[in-house]
Amino acid sequence: MGSLGAIPLFLIARTLDPVSYWALTLLISVGGIFVSQRCAEILNDKDPSSVVIDEVAGVMIAMGCVSHSPLWIIALSWGIFRLLDIFKPWLIDRAQYLKPSGLGIMADDLLAGAVAGGLAWSIGRWV
Repeated sequence: MGSLGAIPLFLIARTLDPVSYWALTLLISVGGIFVSQRCAEILNDKDPSSVVIDEVAGVMIAMGCVSHSPLWIIALSWGIFRLLDIFKPWLIDRAQYLKPSGLGIMADDLLAGAVAGGLAWSIGRWV
């Protein structure tokens, strides 16, 4: 749900200047580490499914990399992010095991967002 919920936030934030957009994304990402850690401790769960700030940050990164591209490229970045978040290939899978738990909760989605954004940006440059 966090991936879908991040779309309205992205649509509003993309109207910001680039420095403000990336500052907001950094704030969500760093704040998410601390919030995720605290939720993991309270719920006694290493990766509680109720924590979705990681997906919000990942979507903001993925879509932010192509924020002024055609809509289909922006949608593609979201789709690639979802695939990477679901299947967690290679380093994305390993990132989720970083300690403390809050860092691991966030790291896989941050990495998936960066990879998705980079792939979508590259595809957009080729077509």
